[in-house]
Amino acid sequence: MAISTEVPKTVEWNGKQVPVYPMEIIDFSKLLSQEPIEIERLVRCCQEEGYFYLDLRGIDGRRMLEDQQDTLKLMYRFFDAPLEAKNEFGLVAPHLGYEPIGSRTGVLQDTKDGYEMIKVSRDEIQKDSPHLPAVIKNSPDMKVLEHAIAGANIATKTILSALSTGLGLTGAARFENSHRNDRPSTSTIAMMHYIPSDPTAKNIGHQKHTDISSLTFLFAEQWGLQVRPPGSKEFGFVEPKDGMAVINVGDSLRFASGHTMQSCIHRVVPLDPTEHRYSIAYFLRAENDTMFTDSEGRLITAGQWHDEKFFAFTSPPEIQALAPSSMILGGMTEEDEVAEAQTQTKDAPSPVVGATNLNESVQVY
Repeated sequence: MAISTEVPKTVEWNGKQVPVYPMEIIDFSKLLSQEPIEIERLVRCCQEEGYFYLDLRGIDGRRMLEDQQDTLKLMYRFFDAPLEAKNEFGLVAPHLGYEPIGSRTGVLQDTKDGYEMIKVSRDEIQKDSPHLPAVIKNSPDMKVLEHAIAGANIATKTILSALSTGLGLTGAARFENSHRNDRPSTSTIAMMHYIPSDPTAKNIGHQKHTDISSLTFLFAEQWGLQVRPPGSKEFGFVEPKDGMAVINVGDSLRFASGHTMQSCIHRVVPLDPTEHRYSIAYFLRAENDTMFTDSEGRLITAGQWHDEKFFAFTSPPEIQALAPSSMILGGMTEEDEVAEAQTQTKDAPSPVVGATNLNESVQVY
């Protein structure tokens, strides 16, 4: 991409000025039409940065924006319910169920996370009697979830198809052919509620990580998302934009692309410590038996990668510290870790995750 002449924007967070990183805007309607210039821009975004805005303001995307608002209304009611109602079944599977506040490590050292979350998988919502807490197991709410999941699935499959075309992939080699709708996967929608917290709180944010997914489709109307672009020396904020979703590349698509795409390193911090923050993320994941080569050179299935990374970030810190950093960040390397990484030899792969910075926690998702 051309060098930007735009004066960098900053916002104040935690007593210092933090950059707001610019992001390319990709038009969903143009991807539907397979317009060559837009596909070329899409491929470049995924290979150079690993994230972009998806503009949904045209007629083809407006329904997804309406689904977002309906989902937010459902979330307000759900998260306002008593804990015992939300946690009726707990976490049924890594990609299905409820996680209360403090279930994972927080964004800073010696903290726990500052959010609660309910996850509903694409496979589960299609069952006659999906495993959902009773508070949202009713026809209107399940219809809202169906619409939100279906819309996000259509959008991310459209992106996959455009990437396949842009890279000249044909037949079974096309990315969408390892994401078929009728095959089991861990694709899921995650609805998150972040509680008010300042930088001194014991429950704060969402620690840095790359996503397990192929693509993540994110709606977040409030500030808090930060990314660390390839080659950058610090995290910076992503500005929420009306009518747009944020899309980022996850580990599985990075692997499927032969490690030519960038898996986005990101985290969530409370820009406004007084507000309740809500976000909706759909994680499009490959079929469970899809094979690819991870950053340790292992031939591994998508299902195995998902389970190993989930086990990793739910392990205690002393176990986390045993893993290679390639599991933490999907093989992505942060600028201040390059020299250290070059002096290390590859150890045998381990289904645990290790912290790469003594002052910051790391997570996979």
